Amino acid sequence: MAPYKRKSPEEILYSIYQLQRGRLKIIIGSVSGSGKTYHMLEEGKLLKQQGIDVVISAVSTMGRAETVQQLGDLERVPSIHWLKDGKEEKDLPLEALVERNPEVLLVDGLAHRNRPEARFPTRLADIRYLMDQGISVITTINVYELAGVGEQIYEMTGIRAECTVPLNTLELADEVRLIDVSPETILKRLEEGVLGEGAHPALSLRGNLGVLREVSLRLMAEGVNDSLEKHREAEGLIGPSGATERILVSAQYHWNGSLYIRRGQQIAKRLNGDLLIVTFLLRGRPLTKDQQVFKRSIRKLTERIQARFEELELLRLRMLPAMLVRYAIQNNVTRIVMGHSQKSRWQEKWQGSIASRVLRRTRNIDVFLMADRAEQEGERVLPVRPAVKMAAEPFHRLTGRELERRIEDIRRGTFKVYIGAAPGVGKTYKMLQEGNLLLGRGIDVVIGLLETHGREETGKQVGKLTMIPRARIAYQSTELTEMDTAAIIARRPEVVLVDELAHTNVPGSLTKKRYEDVIKLLENGISVITTVNVQHLESLNDAVEQLTGVRVRETVPDAILRMASEVELIDVTPQMLQQRMREGKIYAQEKVNQALESFFRIGNLIALRELALREIADDVDERLEAWEREPALRGPWSRREVIFVCVDTGPQAERLVRRGFRIAHRLKAEWHVHYVHCARMKTAEEQKRLDTLRALTERLGGVMDITEAGSRKHLYKHLLQRMNDMQTTQVIIGQSRRPFLRSLFSMSFVQYLLRHARHMDMLIVAVHTQIME
Repeated sequence: MAPYKRKSPEEILYSIYQLQRGRLKIIIGSVSGSGKTYHMLEEGKLLKQQGIDVVISAVSTMGRAETVQQLGDLERVPSIHWLKDGKEEKDLPLEALVERNPEVLLVDGLAHRNRPEARFPTRLADIRYLMDQGISVITTINVYELAGVGEQIYEMTGIRAECTVPLNTLELADEVRLIDVSPETILKRLEEGVLGEGAHPALSLRGNLGVLREVSLRLMAEGVNDSLEKHREAEGLIGPSGATERILVSAQYHWNGSLYIRRGQQIAKRLNGDLLIVTFLLRGRPLTKDQQVFKRSIRKLTERIQARFEELELLRLRMLPAMLVRYAIQNNVTRIVMGHSQKSRWQEKWQGSIASRVLRRTRNIDVFLMADRAEQEGERVLPVRPAVKMAAEPFHRLTGRELERRIEDIRRGTFKVYIGAAPGVGKTYKMLQEGNLLLGRGIDVVIGLLETHGREETGKQVGKLTMIPRARIAYQSTELTEMDTAAIIARRPEVVLVDELAHTNVPGSLTKKRYEDVIKLLENGISVITTVNVQHLESLNDAVEQLTGVRVRETVPDAILRMASEVELIDVTPQMLQQRMREGKIYAQEKVNQALESFFRIGNLIALRELALREIADDVDERLEAWEREPALRGPWSRREVIFVCVDTGPQAERLVRRGFRIAHRLKAEWHVHYVHCARMKTAEEQKRLDTLRALTERLGGVMDITEAGSRKHLYKHLLQRMNDMQTTQVIIGQSRRPFLRSLFSMSFVQYLLRHARHMDMLIVAVHTQIME
């Protein structure tokens, strides 16, 4: 609505109604026993401490000691008990609650169905009624109790909820928070009998728990993405945020149109992105019979893969590149998928090519040019089932090396990581809480390193845990402290808690980074529980800078996360995080305003939250594939990929290396980073840049090759030959920074590959800048 337009009487009344209406917060979990009720009660206690009038009703602790403890002195309004098929059920006493009129009600089981004679048939209707009376509600639900999602879960796991709520119920909530728990934790709770007798048998399978967890994470990520897009729209920002992938396929009514769509579908699945398909028609030109056949085929395919499809009219063919780029910007597309040009060199000189004109117009959008392998190799890219890996022969005698490796794995400590979207979400708090629980079970747990940042609540969680004194290290004219890894190894605890995994050690320490200390502890048979924020993952460094404008200097290789037996996300809503900040629970009071206006802006927190949810969902999917469970949600990749990343010594080189790693990791591909040096001597600055790039590539698990070309004249041919020698299927390069006029007289490397490397897929990575409306 325009800001100066007068509101209608209906709009004014609705705004007043919204002011008086209660708020709704939903706490969602992948499965019963994930800790939803525990966290709901914990929030209730915190609200009560702030002077808010909180009551509970129809809360099911299931007799779990930790949850019962959380009840504390919260006031209970007795629920209405009744029997359904011999099982006790609890309904909300609506009249008693309205008469009591608390500010906040805590209630379990959003999907619950009431007794036949109740005022409303469902708990959801009860909650909406109470909200209309001005009572705010915090409630809980399992992911499989959402209609729509529940059907997908039933097909994959055989788990079905007795009662469900519509999927759009989450849209009614002012806040939705996910309680993320690893399958290992749930299995442990089942084994200990914490979840009671009534657990579904399918929940004892690790793969099923993995599927439920991944669905929860992706569902939350979609909701957070909607919030982020609304926020960016309100701020006047256009183009992709960088938190999620959105793939646009440009496909014509032609025999290869379905190939482009299928490839786009595979990319979207592997990158967990949305898929859009667009086709352009010349106005006034009727479709031929062949085109009509291809149109029907393409429409059926897009419906089957649930992609969004649009058909747009063109006045002239030359307008296609501009319209395609404009459409991509309007739809927040991150990557355009299209075919290579089929024109000859002279046709391109005379008429230009669509691909090169698209590249000239794109700024924040990557362009993927798909090789025509049907012509080159007779290959059609189709989704296929991966071959089932054969189990190792049980009677095979282990070689000496195999035996050593097995013994190393047995001796190695267990590694668990708590990850969050930002500082202050509660990672350290949760780590200490788990440490005390383990200590209570007779396990020898110590604190190797703790950073409370003066947070009183976190400090209280230390409890009876022993803290290993820090090592003192002389640095310049002062004395600094670091974790004493040698002292921990000498003490030999069963478990050590180590905060801030991404920390860089003081110069003069035996190791450069804290994660190297953690690896040493694991190798010595000591289990480690640690904390890290999502922005510290090496391969997300560029995405975080694009989202927040902040370049994070301290990073950890992605492989460290994959080493972990368990990775759990601590999810907190941006509203909760900002509230904690204002209360001085994250930073000192004098830093609060500065933080809220910079890194802790609501847009940054929403974007980082989505990034964290998607990253952990990907991690879960990787683990599902590793467990050889059939339905990994991303779907299989159909052929062997070899990724070739071309770099120079420019500022975008690190971005290309990280992009190459992330794509290769998702596609289970080989990847090579390549730099070609011409005949002259390298300067000290060039050598330093190359050392930096090599170190980054190796940290991400890749290999960087540096070769010599006789002269600049032979540079392009030399690189193309290297690609062909390695049987490259996809080359990754940066967009040319060359001015347009200069490109008319001399060919850039991108232009050279567009002409001579049509047998390879090409990903041309955008140089990102912020665009304002």
